[in-house]
Amino acid sequence: MLSPDSKEIGSPMGDKLCRHCCIKISDLSVLLGGKSVLDNVSLHIHCGEVVAIVGPNGAGKTTLLRTILGELPYRGDMESRIGGIDGRKPRIGYVPQKLDFDIDSPISVTDLVIMSISKRPVWLGVNKRLAEEAIRILSVFSAGHLANKKIGELSGGELQRVLLAIAMTAEPELLLLDEPAKGVDIQGLSLFYQLVRSLREQHDISVIIVTHDLAGISPYVDRIILLNQSVVAEGEPAEVLSSEKILKTFGPSLWDLSVLPDLPPLKEEL
Repeated sequence: MLSPDSKEIGSPMGDKLCRHCCIKISDLSVLLGGKSVLDNVSLHIHCGEVVAIVGPNGAGKTTLLRTILGELPYRGDMESRIGGIDGRKPRIGYVPQKLDFDIDSPISVTDLVIMSISKRPVWLGVNKRLAEEAIRILSVFSAGHLANKKIGELSGGELQRVLLAIAMTAEPELLLLDEPAKGVDIQGLSLFYQLVRSLREQHDISVIIVTHDLAGISPYVDRIILLNQSVVAEGEPAEVLSSEKILKTFGPSLWDLSVLPDLPPLKEEL
């Protein structure tokens, strides 16, 4: 397991030991249908750290998240330290790349949130207390005004904020976000990234964001890991963005990405 006096488990923001969620992956390999998707991946997610995992299509980014979630078999080691205790698996919040639903479904955003916080079927009716709790949860993520909307009416950015709110109801120690940039306009992405960053600052959770949005995500993360079946490069955003390996992996399409605009600080307390 992780050694208590190992420098590797220290926070990237100082020499203190991890007191929250720390994940260390060593020599991880995954085969799907007999094909190697991940090959000897080694990385360390420190406590209270926001990490972006970027790479081309087919690089194994989503496969890595699914492996962390326990959905796929693998070879190698995956170790954790939660609250200073070795070996306990973290509570994980997960925002998927897409949510499959009928766009004509009558389910509202409030119904969707209530389904995540209550065992009572929504078709039996929603009581006032649960409805108010759902709106409170949504408001933290600048989504309170969406409470009465049908899920099929949401824009890409609105849906991502709702899914983020639902993922946080479990009070996760590790938050996994799979391609939150897909189908979201630049303004919506900037708000989403700011919300994620604020979560880290308020709750000291660890966050892994899988994305193609290399330029846009850079101001909001502590480290970038370039993945192409194995780890090609990693470091602080400025360091990785200046790497020749980035150009070789992404090609000219790197320069097509838009840098996100600045938004005013969030007023709501997370």
